[in-house]
Amino acid sequence: MHIGIVGTGIVGVATAGWLQRDGHTVTFFDPAEAGTQTSFGNAGSLSPSAVLPVGMPGMWKRVPKWLLDPDGPLVIRTHYLPTVLPWLMRFLGHMSEAEVTRIATAMRGLLNPVFDCYMPLLQRAGASSLVRRNGCLYVYSSRESAKRWNFGTQLRRDLGVEMQPVEGEALFELEPDLRGSFGFGQFAPENGSTPDPEALVKAIYDQAITDGAAHLRNRVTGFRSADGLIDGVTLDSGETVAVDGVVVAAGAWSGELAKQLGAKVPLESQRGYHVTIADPGIKLNRNVMAVEQNIMVNPMSMGLRLAGTVEFAGLKAAPNYARAEALLGVGRKVFPSLKADTYTPWMGHRPCMPDSMPVIDRAPRFENAWLGFGHGHVGMCGGATTGREIAHLVAGRSPEVDLHPFRASRFKRAA
Repeated sequence: MHIGIVGTGIVGVATAGWLQRDGHTVTFFDPAEAGTQTSFGNAGSLSPSAVLPVGMPGMWKRVPKWLLDPDGPLVIRTHYLPTVLPWLMRFLGHMSEAEVTRIATAMRGLLNPVFDCYMPLLQRAGASSLVRRNGCLYVYSSRESAKRWNFGTQLRRDLGVEMQPVEGEALFELEPDLRGSFGFGQFAPENGSTPDPEALVKAIYDQAITDGAAHLRNRVTGFRSADGLIDGVTLDSGETVAVDGVVVAAGAWSGELAKQLGAKVPLESQRGYHVTIADPGIKLNRNVMAVEQNIMVNPMSMGLRLAGTVEFAGLKAAPNYARAEALLGVGRKVFPSLKADTYTPWMGHRPCMPDSMPVIDRAPRFENAWLGFGHGHVGMCGGATTGREIAHLVAGRSPEVDLHPFRASRFKRAA
């Protein structure tokens, strides 16, 4: 078939790669260049352990303090509060231990095969070097402090994630430059990362183009249908391009298109910021998550990237780069010798659902339309698996992952 894919982020390009393996023809629809939007700015984590939802038990107690701190991990712009409030109320409803366990179990199924799903695409593209498999560290000031996060750590272990306690010199043997700020960590050896998320996306995209994909740099405004099937994609130019099916993988911009296909979902942008420091004066070997400071640090080819902040302000508000620069302040507390003479700030739109799980499903109204978006903080972790599973849906094969938790209809009762 000829499948139109709306979006050239990691989910869109991975879906294209898996569809082409089945012999389908692909056309991308996206005004942006591949990998230059949300996929560009993520923390580069490729982590089977990243199964926990954003909302954890007891977190609501800390939210008021965060909102009063302009440099804290959560900011809601005043003008946007009435818009986002219903979403936040749903978000709070997924914080119980039972809900967190249910969500983490589903996400483990999605994230566990991350490397199995990436490597066929990257090997074909000659880009296997863009994946590092040297683990990840979750670090704390002390073993006593880490006890506050015992529920999440134990839940990961219960789901089969290997978490190795490391302390003192054993921790510093893994990461010498953590000395002075941290005394205890949990090492997740099955995790990995990419030194360049943009290059990874572009490698898969470029191979898709080499293998015959087209890319129309237009914004999709809707779809044409006949006899219960999508037969065309309508563009902002007024043109309609004939297709045999369509995949919506447009990240935070997917909501309106999904609605036209019969899926009304509470999709929200958790605007994320990062700073990348070209010459940080410290060296890390792998992804490090400073849990108490809520900051992810990843050594990348372009420098040391610090990420880990959330802002609710919608898709149209201008960036507030003070949010990015606040990460520098956190970084200096974490790494006293950090140098930040040259850095670049960034803001992007994480596509988030209130239960921290993406939508991976066939569209309700059309048998030849599929949905893959809403991955929140784990788009790079889950993008390749999502692409494989959508290819299974397109082909009518049984999924390898239990997709029931990711169905679009799960929000109907809440609505």
